[in-house]
Amino acid sequence: MKIGVLALQGDFSEHLSMLKKLGVQAVEVRLPKHLDDLNGLIIPGGESTTIGKLAVAYDLMEPLRQFGTSHAIWGTCAGAIFLSKDARSNQPLLGLMDIKVQRNAFGRQVDSFETDLNIDELMKVSGTPFAYHAVFIRAPLIESVHGNAKALSTLEDGRIVAAQEGHLLATSFHPELTSDTRFHEYFISLAS
Repeated sequence: MKIGVLALQGDFSEHLSMLKKLGVQAVEVRLPKHLDDLNGLIIPGGESTTIGKLAVAYDLMEPLRQFGTSHAIWGTCAGAIFLSKDARSNQPLLGLMDIKVQRNAFGRQVDSFETDLNIDELMKVSGTPFAYHAVFIRAPLIESVHGNAKALSTLEDGRIVAAQEGHLLATSFHPELTSDTRFHEYFISLAS
């Protein structure tokens, strides 16, 4: 199992550490050739406009789109925005997932928060029904899912914070900033 982490900007090192903790070969992806032989790719949190502009500058947009047609990709926070088909702003997007995303939906940095979520899919990797503690930092909101996309988790008020479309995964929060490996394990199962 070999998982790449898009290492253009953002908190890619935390994802690499989590993958290595799980015994998975983890590599930084900065150029199209780095996608070769990967089973899956994580697009980390950071600044979605910057990630998009750098992906354009390094000729990664089309290789990433092609990769996503047959391989698992997981976008966390800014990565979820980058994966979406609609972010309600003029910025480079991969347009792979049938989700509409609102950037910084919960406010500024000072409005960051943590909460427990119920995520049934994590039962597939843990077998234990306990809540997932999620960290939201200047988080986007998944406003809607359509087509083949489905909501995986919502806040108590019904707002969507995790979605899946086949082998594509999007989370508004940062699983790499916790000690809970279940979301990474779930992604690895999608990439298998």
